[in-house]
Formats: sequence, structure tokens, C-alpha cells
Amino acid sequence: MGRVAAKVAIVTGAASGLGRAQATLLAREGASVVVADVNEAGGASLAAELGAPACALRLDVRDEASWQQVIAETLRRYGRLDVLVNNAGIVVLATIEETTLEQWRRVQAVNSDGVFLGCKHAIPAMRGGGGGSIVNLSSTAGLIGTPAFAAYAASKGAVRSLTKTVAVHCAQRGYAIRCNSVHPGGIDTPMTQGLGALAADAAPMALEALAKQPLSRMGKPEDVASGDVH
Repeated sequence: MGRVAAKVAIVTGAASGLGRAQATLLAREGASVVVADVNEAGGASLAAELGAPACALRLDVRDEASWQQVIAETLRRYGRLDVLVNNAGIVVLATIEETTLEQWRRVQAVNSDGVFLGCKHAIPAMRGGGGGSIVNLSSTAGLIGTPAFAAYAASKGAVRSLTKTVAVHCAQRGYAIRCNSVHPGGIDTPMTQGLGALAADAAPMALEALAKQPLSRMGKPEDVASGDVH
């Protein structure tokens, strides 16, 4: 208990799945958590469950103005920002030949642009408070070839590379802001459950990719959250 006591954290995509587990653990460890999600009802429900001083704010990670509003409101409410977990993400089940340009752009907008905008606008806020920590959710798909998820894999590779760039930038500027990426494998979340329902007809290799885990089982959101916070 208390590992992040008195810290202020924003978690994106926090209404469900990995984000919900991350927000819950951060609150349990003493942080004031901003539950940020485009799903307003889900975010409000989690914030109510976590109790004060948690709050829910609507955030469309694709939209720069939305990011600016959420960070400004976070600073207004809490006076600082110490932690940003860039968790929000989507996946499209399609190979490189099957992926449409619209699907490609939609995945990149959430998974890549969202992380870029989060880092860009969180850094000045953290710098004003003396430093902080940014955690970006990448994936094992960003490390290896994953044919079933062409757009998703590319977006997560971009997250990995951007994370390194942000970390070096902050170090060179002396900002005392850490930036790390986390690379989960298949995690049992609403997103991957939806893929499982599609895979029987659309792409059986999707299930095969998700099943290749060292533990021979799908991971749990809490497994990743514990690594992020601890």
C-alpha cells in the first residue's frame, strides 16, 4: 500500500480491461486517479467505485483538444500530474492484404496518435510539478511479426519506438520524467474476447497468436497492472 501515495495519475481507456485494472491498482496504492475514457458511463461507474478523490473525464485520445481539456482539468482539480498511463487501444483483425486504409488510419489514430498526444501534453504538466512517469502500453505484437493484426502490430511498434524517443528527450532536457513501454502478450480483456468470437470464421491464426503464452494461458489485466505500478 502507498507506493504512489499523494500522486496524481491519468489512465486512458480506463473504463474496462487493462485500463480498469491499472486505475484500480493505482487508487489502491494511494494515487488520485483520473479515469479517462470515451465511454463516459463506464468511466463514471469506475470512478464511483474507486471513490474520492478519483474522478472520471471524457477523453477521445485521437483529439488534441480533448487531451488539452483533460490535462487542464486534472491540474485544476489536483494541482499536478505525476503519472500518465497511455493504455487506450483498439485492434482490427485483418492481414496486410485485408486491411483497408480506413481501418489502418482508425487503428493508428487511437493507438499511435493517442500515445503521441498524451506524451506531448503530459510532459509540460509533469515538468511543472518536478517530474513524473509515463507508461505506454505497447504489445508483443510490436516486437514480432503478427500477420493477423497488421495495423495493430504496426501501431504498437510505433509506440515502442516513440517511448524510447520520449525517454531520451526527457533525459537530455533534464526533466526527471521517465517514459517506459509495457509489452503484454494475449490478455483476457473485452477487446481480445471479441477477437475470439470472430476468429472461428475470420482468421483462426488470431487465436493461435493469442494462445502463445509462456504461462500457457491468457494473461489477466491484473498481471499487467501489477507490473506497471510495482
